[in-house]
Amino acid sequence: MELHISRAGSQPSVCGPAEWFSGQVRVDILFQPAPPARTSGASVTFEPGARTAWHSHPLGQTLLVTAGCGLVCCWGGAAQTIRPGDVVWIPAGVKHWHGAAPGSAMTHIAIQEQQDGVAAHWAEQVSDSQYQPAGPLPPG
Repeated sequence: MELHISRAGSQPSVCGPAEWFSGQVRVDILFQPAPPARTSGASVTFEPGARTAWHSHPLGQTLLVTAGCGLVCCWGGAAQTIRPGDVVWIPAGVKHWHGAAPGSAMTHIAIQEQQDGVAAHWAEQVSDSQYQPAGPLPPG
């Protein structure tokens, strides 16, 4: 078995597709599953106000916030603020969204597993009324 090193900048950035995101979003694929593994990862940068559509993951998702200030929200709950160093675990099948805060860009690394070749189930866009932090954003 041989190591595989993906060199920084060796894969092009792509714009987040409009059916899965609103606002300006850049996706940098970090790694794809190498069977028998089924884990993939991407660095995702959201411009201020940009966010995912509602979605869920069949085996859950981990977000590692690396820059900026963002929001994450589960269906029926209030949006929570996330900042660099925060690690967010979204359990399997939980409908949620995540993205940048209104006045700040945000970057996170998203890690998820595929089940039967599917990593996410996408749903409707997040409305402006759903895109509200649970109170004022903390400073910093």
